[in-house]
Amino acid sequence: MIERYFLLDEADPTLFYGVGNANLRMLRSLQPKVRLVARGDVVKVLGVEEDVAQFETLFERLKSHCIRFNTLSEEDILATHHGLQPREESETAIVYSTTGKPITARTAGQRHIVEAFGQNDLIFAVGPAGTGKTYVAIALAVRALKQKEVRRIILSRPAVEAGEKLGFLPGDMKDKVDPYLQPLYDALGEMLPAQKLQEYIETGVIQIAPLAFMRGRTLSDAVVILDEAQNTTRAQLRMFLTRLGHGTKMIVTGDVTQIDLPASQRSGLAEAHRILGHIEGIRFVHLDETDIVRHKLVTRIVQAYEQHAQRSKSETADEVHQDSIDTPLSTIPQTNKSQHEIPDSNLL
Repeated sequence: MIERYFLLDEADPTLFYGVGNANLRMLRSLQPKVRLVARGDVVKVLGVEEDVAQFETLFERLKSHCIRFNTLSEEDILATHHGLQPREESETAIVYSTTGKPITARTAGQRHIVEAFGQNDLIFAVGPAGTGKTYVAIALAVRALKQKEVRRIILSRPAVEAGEKLGFLPGDMKDKVDPYLQPLYDALGEMLPAQKLQEYIETGVIQIAPLAFMRGRTLSDAVVILDEAQNTTRAQLRMFLTRLGHGTKMIVTGDVTQIDLPASQRSGLAEAHRILGHIEGIRFVHLDETDIVRHKLVTRIVQAYEQHAQRSKSETADEVHQDSIDTPLSTIPQTNKSQHEIPDSNLL
């Protein structure tokens, strides 16, 4: 008799063992020659060497399935035990949601983000609301973490109110900044089981922090995402981009039509393409209203605002032009001749 210990690693124990340990009971019934004892994320197996080796093969296949698809049913266990593929792999899936649904790039713009991520270390995804920029970026980060391409995920946002002053928020530092970062938690919660997500956050595998906390850090072996980058100043964006360390990929997302900075400050994202567009290893992906995947009304809203902005620009230009035509000649300041002509005496 030998005793072996198997670690679930990235697999969520709750999913692996099943509701009421139903999956664990099925494993015991399918492997009656070994004794299984499960504690947390460790499974202890006792039996003769041949039977333990057979269980190890089954265990590793089930663990990989659980990590990949975020689900493990009794049907999956039974199919795997008989040497069958319990579920057909989706060729287009980036990752799978906590319900087992494949998360894919649904539009041309999103597919360009996925393609750019594989070929570049720094990607800018710029486009209107509802185009899935942040969602796809986080899906790519989760995939890289699951495939052990990186050791951690770092997510950041500038803590800027959207057009209103919230005042002082109660609680400790985490309580104060969490409302700004909630969209990032929401996306992660759709791709990672709750218990595993909490564990990753507590151990620092996933770090979510405001932009102000990034100064002085070197971010290595990670996928780093800066969301709502239109609300960064040029200095802030430069500071963030220079945090890039070895083995790290960085994704910057934003919408230059929704800038919440004070009028006196310029958006760093708005001028990033002009400054960085020629650098090798940096890719800019521009999305438009055809990439919007939210409610159909969001597309119409974005189009309506763009049309209004174009009309406003045109009307302003017409008014300036008309004012220049209507201005009487007598109101135009006359040039002081003596300031611009050389006096005759100087010609002698």
